Amino acid sequence: MNIKYYIFIFLFCTNILKSQETLKGKVVYKQERETLALEGANVYWLDTNQGTTTDELGDFNLKLSKKSDRLVISYLGFHPDTLKVVSNKKIIHFLKEDLSTNLDEVSLIERKKTSKLSFTKTQNTILVDANELLKAACCNLSESFETNPSIDVNFSDALTGTKQINMLGLKSPYILISEENIPMVRGASQAYGLTFTPGTWVESIQISKGTGSVVNGFESIAGQINTELKKPFTDNPFFLNLFGSKNGRLELNTHLNKKITDKWSTGLFIHLNQRNQKIDKNSDNFLDVPLSNQVNILNRFQYMDPLKGWVVFYNLRFLNDQKQTGQILFSPDTDKNSSIIWGSEIETKRFDTALKVGYVYPEYPYKSFGLQTAYSNHDQKAYYGLRNYDIFHESFYSNLLYNSILNNTNNKFKSGLNFSLDRYVENIDSKDFSRTDKNLGAFFEWSHDDLEKLSWTAGIRVDFNNNIGTFVTPRLHFRYAFNTTTIIRLSSGTGRKAANIFAENQPIFGSNRRIYIDKGTNPFYGLSPERAWNFGVSISKSLQLLNKNTNLVFDYYNTRFSNQVIVDLEKEGRVSFYNLNGNSSAKSLQVTFDIDLTTQLQFKSAYKNDNVSIDYRSGTKQKQLVPKNRVFANLSWKSIKNTKDKQWLYDVTLHHLGNQRLVENSTLPNTTQSPSYSILNMQLTRVFSNFSEIYMGIENFGNYTQINPIISSEQPFNANFDSSQVWAPVFGRMIYGGFRYKL
Repeated sequence: MNIKYYIFIFLFCTNILKSQETLKGKVVYKQERETLALEGANVYWLDTNQGTTTDELGDFNLKLSKKSDRLVISYLGFHPDTLKVVSNKKIIHFLKEDLSTNLDEVSLIERKKTSKLSFTKTQNTILVDANELLKAACCNLSESFETNPSIDVNFSDALTGTKQINMLGLKSPYILISEENIPMVRGASQAYGLTFTPGTWVESIQISKGTGSVVNGFESIAGQINTELKKPFTDNPFFLNLFGSKNGRLELNTHLNKKITDKWSTGLFIHLNQRNQKIDKNSDNFLDVPLSNQVNILNRFQYMDPLKGWVVFYNLRFLNDQKQTGQILFSPDTDKNSSIIWGSEIETKRFDTALKVGYVYPEYPYKSFGLQTAYSNHDQKAYYGLRNYDIFHESFYSNLLYNSILNNTNNKFKSGLNFSLDRYVENIDSKDFSRTDKNLGAFFEWSHDDLEKLSWTAGIRVDFNNNIGTFVTPRLHFRYAFNTTTIIRLSSGTGRKAANIFAENQPIFGSNRRIYIDKGTNPFYGLSPERAWNFGVSISKSLQLLNKNTNLVFDYYNTRFSNQVIVDLEKEGRVSFYNLNGNSSAKSLQVTFDIDLTTQLQFKSAYKNDNVSIDYRSGTKQKQLVPKNRVFANLSWKSIKNTKDKQWLYDVTLHHLGNQRLVENSTLPNTTQSPSYSILNMQLTRVFSNFSEIYMGIENFGNYTQINPIISSEQPFNANFDSSQVWAPVFGRMIYGGFRYKL
């Protein structure tokens, strides 16, 4: 090849890139002290037919015009503006309201859903905004899924009152839970980590079913839950939430945000909660809910320079969480590790810090790179009766990410490297289980986006782990739109994880079961790491039923383990950990039906069947305490705001759980299944203005509880004592109320 050929290729590629240059921007307006996005604003080149409209975030993308350099931005009720564009640097433009217009108003209203399935994403993703979290007594992240049928919420034991979540029939350790795409609830924080993120801090949640993106790691098997925290730049300058409940819980949340300069903002988020009432409604001499105190402080710094393309976030967080549970008469000062009165204390001190740096090339808005780093220090000290359990987990995570396109903006790719280091110092009754995990991974993900028909995301990553070895993780997601109302999604992929058998199963310490571990040579307690394949199909249909907007979704996912760490509680008085020898699978079917009955009234419902089959050493069985059948229904009503922005909000949610398999129990020798039952929750909110509102609600309206949730509660030092076999609420009806105020 001669030099002329290379020059020709260079000029050809340059011409392609120039033809794809786009102008990216945002249209906003001022309302009192707030900067709000303007959705549906017209953006077009003067004297041409090239134009677009802004999306719900006020953003737009428009190809540069060869015929005009004058950009017109207009919206009814606002003064139109014409801008001269000299480059394709991102534009942020404020439109001013035209107060001189006096037009008769015609409103076309469609209520924005607070929780909805994305019809455009390749992955099966449910988008949840902050307003959805206000529909229930959402004090922390573990309680924020009560109105979402895709996530199952259960109590983990009869002592701590902690709620655990399941997806596709699998426990939370099989779900990659991240905070702003940085892995968050993992390792030592598996048992209580969801309670460490207050609900008021959350801006939105994205729930993805099936194996997630390779960008975020190899540990996702059942799905991914990503939370976005509120940003100092867009959050209210001041927010206050006061909460109180009949079970003795008092809570305060406050946000203080300040713009330091045009580009720098900072936010201080403070969460305090306390429960100091001793409650024993079922008269078993054990606390129904623990005594607790938590101090949780987050300081965020945000830097934004959209014209130059830079975004920076820096977080600092400190948490101190204390729980006391056990018998009513237990006093830590005199009865700690006593063999007469059973009690427990769990104290967690945690420090987190994270830095995120992102850069979008102003001249090429489809090209960007990002750096994420995070460090956490988790120190938990606990004792359960005569058993001690301490774990210290120090973690470092970094991710270097580069985004660009392949030939055109319909084909995008993400590539990068990430490195993680986890150091565990773990002791059970002075027996050491310490280890260090190091992992270096490289990934590449190609996405083809064609919203009209076929889209796909194909990803692969290679990891080098000091304890697992070298392995490859492939993942694939397809989306096909038959038309504008019918979509099918297919997914497949693999995931791996190292089981932290004690941190993930801390409820076993609330029992006197003897612990048995099949010892091998692997650093993970002698057990081999877990590995599974996940396959899924989802069909979404949007239709008009009785002239009402309706959505029907069919999901089916099959998770098959090639290796799994089995937690065997089949024999009374013992728990055995061993690697799978046979088959283990979780088959999950969910049918969801949503309908907008009126512009103010929404109804959503779901039926779920989880068939979780495991080959235990004693035979093939449905996993214990996992109901095969669940039914969910939610009715949500909003009154029309009056001229003073006053409004009523009402939500009622029904959960029906089918029978659950129970393990061997000599106190109830013929009981192999729990009864089915229903739980009804409701909440009423009165909005007084854009600044203040009050709310009150009732959880478990029918006061359904599990009778004798603690086995052998009268003899807590007996070999059969067990507080981990919980299949229904322990506390019963709970009444709560609160107040929100913002500026």
